[in-house]
Amino acid sequence: MQKTEPHTFNFPGILASSVHDMKNSLSTLMTLIARLENMYPDAKPPEFRQLQFEANRMNSSLLQLLTLYKIESSRFSLSIDAYPAQDIIHDVMMQQSALLSLSPIRLINDCPVELMCYCDNALISSAIGSIVNNAQRYCRDKILLSAAQKEGYVVFCVEDDGQGYPDQFLAGKPGAAHIPFDPSTGSTGLGLFFAATLAQMHMNGAQRGFTKIDNNSRFGGARFSLYLP
Repeated sequence: MQKTEPHTFNFPGILASSVHDMKNSLSTLMTLIARLENMYPDAKPPEFRQLQFEANRMNSSLLQLLTLYKIESSRFSLSIDAYPAQDIIHDVMMQQSALLSLSPIRLINDCPVELMCYCDNALISSAIGSIVNNAQRYCRDKILLSAAQKEGYVVFCVEDDGQGYPDQFLAGKPGAAHIPFDPSTGSTGLGLFFAATLAQMHMNGAQRGFTKIDNNSRFGGARFSLYLP
């Protein structure tokens, strides 16, 4: 009898391929949801918008996982250009508009019209949007999305009026790309890890982007800060 040798396989590659396949199936689902919306233009129950939101949220998480895999495999590069910071904030607010229509949460923006930012617009918008999305789960009724110039960086902040980040989230090294898994809530911290990884890829001379989290929100809750050189 011929002995069968154990198979060797590239698990990260298999995982990335599976994620890509799931993303394709999810895209089909999102297309069907859009068709249903056009077929039934009358007022829809809140569950319909919730379905749209959850599908978009899953799609965003899968996109983040694929991007992180490409970064880890050195198959990814940023597409950096100059953008008004206000446009990035507007993109994030549009991403969140469907869910916000289902709740009393106010998403407030504060950004100088003239402020410019050099970044990968699509990915930074996605990263900040993921943080805002998470803030909606834990805030009471207010989220502030702002951008400002500070010590050679453009700083995007997401502040809420919730209870703040738990201690295990704050225990990591400031600016580090780590996943603060919280078993009590099931949160993986993927959005924070994704944002920190992208920030570190943005460089200008000796300056490198980074992120910070603390509980110093102007509303008394959590504050996320993304620094881009």
